[in-house]
Amino acid sequence: MKKTDGYFGDFGGRYSPEILTPALEELEKIYNQLRGNKKFHKKLKYYLKNYAGRPSPITYAENLSRVWGSNIWLKREDLNHTGAHKINNTIGQALLTLEMGKKRIIAETGAGQHGVATATVGAMFGLKTVIYMGNEDLRRQELNAIRMRMLGAEVIGVSSGTMTLKDATSEAMRDWALNVDSTHYIVGSSIGPHPFPTIVRDFQRVIGTEAKKQFLKRTSALPDAVVACVGGGSNAIGIFYGFLNHKSVKLYGVEAGGRGDGPGEHSATITFGKPGYLHGTKTLLIQDSEGQILPPHSISAGLDYPGVGPEHAYFSETGRVKYFKESDSEALGAFQEVCRLEGIIPALESSHALSYAKKLAKKFGPERHILVNLSGRGDKDVAEANRLIGEMK
Repeated sequence: MKKTDGYFGDFGGRYSPEILTPALEELEKIYNQLRGNKKFHKKLKYYLKNYAGRPSPITYAENLSRVWGSNIWLKREDLNHTGAHKINNTIGQALLTLEMGKKRIIAETGAGQHGVATATVGAMFGLKTVIYMGNEDLRRQELNAIRMRMLGAEVIGVSSGTMTLKDATSEAMRDWALNVDSTHYIVGSSIGPHPFPTIVRDFQRVIGTEAKKQFLKRTSALPDAVVACVGGGSNAIGIFYGFLNHKSVKLYGVEAGGRGDGPGEHSATITFGKPGYLHGTKTLLIQDSEGQILPPHSISAGLDYPGVGPEHAYFSETGRVKYFKESDSEALGAFQEVCRLEGIIPALESSHALSYAKKLAKKFGPERHILVNLSGRGDKDVAEANRLIGEMK
């Protein structure tokens, strides 16, 4: 693999076990053949429209705009089938699986939204489906685990490490290494060895493409800022790509600041991370002085990951995207405020972006426009949020 293939500056690449090399090369070859194929894209657009429900609308948040002080707009990925942006990618990768002639798919999941989206396409396309999920996330996201099983997927709890997303990803990669001939691993975020970060980004670019057209139609202008939460970073990379070439649009990625800045207290990878290697890619990681991965923390299972997509690491280095962190309590506060002011229950992941948008609105003032990617709905989070609200009283 040439240095330029799958790299974003110094980040990215393919650093995976040798046993996976043939599968990754096959995937890269198939994807390169199909990414410009009109028949493939026609099929993809059909399912995105008629099954996932795209395009998702943008909503002008009247009450948030009045209270927060700027014009707040929401890209409503929460209204997709399965309740998040994840379905965009799983439909695309399921179609790739069929093109490769494989009959089994596996996935990792943290908040459960990617697991549900994978189980959904597995049922629709008749693919045997196995989902790996950390036991801590199974506790926090029990509803999504039940949904996956109802859709016919086998859900395997992971008890190693912190029992969260990193550990689920590691187990999924072990499975893939053992079953590579029959199985495709549907990676859920813009992480992993090349070509996964590129594939996931390309399937999520529909968010930004739609949002740009919709915003121009509604306002005859572009937003002043676009804000999205960042764990692995697929929802953020998806919406950012609609505005990357417009320098007047400021782009903000928001990480999980957790309980504090100490080791094991947060999942703010770009804020505190250093270059390293995890799950087949070079990126920024939360690690100690000896390069050992430190356990992440967030109230949001979907942001509870010690790394970040390599393209986000690159955007941070170049300065095109600015990255900030919001704490557990700040995200939970935004969660409650959006519920009560807009009648929308946002995912705890998205609540981090909303929390930062509130701060940004105070700086921007009433004439400016802020577009927030509402990456998912919070039905899955209400029990955990209710528990946390009670603890914080």
